[in-house]
Amino acid sequence: MSTKIIKTLVKKEMLDVFRDKKTVFIMLVIPIILYPLIFLGAMQLVAFISSSMEKQEYKIVVAAEDEGRFLHKLEEFRFDGSKTAEGGVQTDADAAAATEKTAEEDEQSYEITIVDSGSITDYETALNEEEIDAYVTGQLLDAKMQYDVYYLSSADNSSYAAGLIMDVFDALKEDLSKQIIAEEGLDVQAVLEPIAYARRNIASSEQSIGSIMGSILPFMLVISLLMGTMYPAIDTTAGERERGTLETILTLPVTNRQLIVSKFITVAVIGIVSALLNILSMGAITFYMYKMLDMQTDMGAFDLAKFIPAILVCILAVFAFSLFISAVAMCVTSFAKSYKEANNYITPLMLVVMFVGYVGFLPNIELTQTMAMLPVANICLLVKNMLLFKVDYGVIAMVLLSNVAYAVIAILFLSKIYDSEAILFSDGKAGLQLFERRSDLKKGGVPTVSDVWFVVALTMLLVLYAGSMLQIRYGLTGVFGTQLILLVVPLFLVIYTKRDIKKTYGFAGAKAMDFLGGAVLIAGAYLVNLVIAIGLTSLFPESTGNVETVFADIMSGNVLAVFLVIALAPAVCEEMLFRGVIMHSLKAKYRVSSAIAITAALFGLYHMSLVKFIPTGLLGLLLCLVVWKTGSIYPAMLMHFINNAISVFVSYYPEQVEKVLPALYQDTLSVMEVLCLCGVGFVLIGIGWVILERLGSCGD
Repeated sequence: MSTKIIKTLVKKEMLDVFRDKKTVFIMLVIPIILYPLIFLGAMQLVAFISSSMEKQEYKIVVAAEDEGRFLHKLEEFRFDGSKTAEGGVQTDADAAAATEKTAEEDEQSYEITIVDSGSITDYETALNEEEIDAYVTGQLLDAKMQYDVYYLSSADNSSYAAGLIMDVFDALKEDLSKQIIAEEGLDVQAVLEPIAYARRNIASSEQSIGSIMGSILPFMLVISLLMGTMYPAIDTTAGERERGTLETILTLPVTNRQLIVSKFITVAVIGIVSALLNILSMGAITFYMYKMLDMQTDMGAFDLAKFIPAILVCILAVFAFSLFISAVAMCVTSFAKSYKEANNYITPLMLVVMFVGYVGFLPNIELTQTMAMLPVANICLLVKNMLLFKVDYGVIAMVLLSNVAYAVIAILFLSKIYDSEAILFSDGKAGLQLFERRSDLKKGGVPTVSDVWFVVALTMLLVLYAGSMLQIRYGLTGVFGTQLILLVVPLFLVIYTKRDIKKTYGFAGAKAMDFLGGAVLIAGAYLVNLVIAIGLTSLFPESTGNVETVFADIMSGNVLAVFLVIALAPAVCEEMLFRGVIMHSLKAKYRVSSAIAITAALFGLYHMSLVKFIPTGLLGLLLCLVVWKTGSIYPAMLMHFINNAISVFVSYYPEQVEKVLPALYQDTLSVMEVLCLCGVGFVLIGIGWVILERLGSCGD
């Protein structure tokens, strides 16, 4: 590959990108000017709101049958001062100190107006109309005063007044406790404070500021990298296609790979520069916040040299993640025909990155070897750990190498896109047809890949939200409702776009031997997956426990109903979605192997469990192969039903099953048991495949 050609192409791409003022704005103006303004403005706003709340007038009604005890305490609070440093109210012991307050402290005092209870006929109406801020009642119950504070939580003044009243009650309770103890002739201090305690923070100043930065910087880092690469990615792909200059470039004596590499380098470099500027900006803001906190709490100085390892790793993380996110953004935008369409395509990617990036804010999420393989999340947790001085060189290497590996995969996929003229010069037939007028659509064929991806995303979203709510509220019936979502949404797509239902779903005839071969195959696959599941259980016990809890709740119903919902419904609905709409649509666009692999991976991801991903993914792979070999979805439906029915049978009849297959109820397996189960499983898989090859439809 010619380095000189790539340098020339990179220079050309850089000039094109920097001609766009949007890119310069995103790279420079936002991190250097906007972020500081946002943070400083937010701090000033919070301070203003806090100050304004302290200067408000609060109208309080006291209708307590306590001989004026609480009202007297409230009057003291009203005239003698505001909250103390500890957040309580001033008592009689503090009266002398209160008289020495400065004029500035006096200006920040609360103003409390005691409203006569006789002037209020309906306290609820008065609160709702904000004529008063709080209404206090009190009566003697079982020789003890019971006070109730009525307030309106939707009104800021009312909520704040309720908080002030609770402070007064705390002070009143303390006064009464001291009075009772003194009357009994006891030592008030010894009774109320029998022990002394204090919190002593042993965290260094570096750890304190690292904690502050670790909660903000990772999220801002991934977002800034995405923002920095987003517009260059759009400009170098869809933008160039819209301007009509892509065809000219392809006529030059450069290869597609050289063109892709130059575009990728351009986008990645701009993303890195943008991210580094964001890091500097966020670092300056954090340093400012730390200094402000230090002046208020005397946290002490910190040694910047201790952050050098964290800074170096963060820079490496920026480089690695920039490679990954640049390649992904270019893959997404390469499908767009215009700048506007590319912006629409990039929005879901931005939402996903933001959603996953929130992992840095969650407490007690550790950077394990598993988390180190998850894109976006691994970078956030790595940066957070480094700022907290938690160093694990093995995990660091996994995070950096995994991002580079994902970037390479995305680049290879991008090269496939640029090798396809159908994608580069698409006439729109491969795009979204779901939003076109139905009268303009032609009958026949299978849904487009764009339509399928849209419907899959919509279906998964409905399953995640609506399906979860249905299952929580209605249990087994809700599970059936979730299956209907999988069936109805894609079916609407097929009908609306006038696709061939038989071809889309694979509703073709199948021989008896197809069903027999599929049944033998699934029996063998069940045994192999059993070994895999037990192994994953030992590796991820918490995830396994969550799956078992959910499964146990669902399995508590009538056995026949459970068979219908857990075994039959998924065999029909899930197969029609995955081995029907998804697989046949992908197979019409890509190679069979790619269509099968993608469908199987989606099937594993759909079950939303780390423990179930590999077993269900392998099951999905086998089902795809059967549909491809037989040309019919019906044998796969039978296989899916048998697989789920075995699980139901094992759950409802444990004693009978344990006599035949005790390994199903064991947490661990011996080497001999693993070999036996895998051996029998692979033999059955082989027999089933031979039946399909020689006696089934694919043997014709």
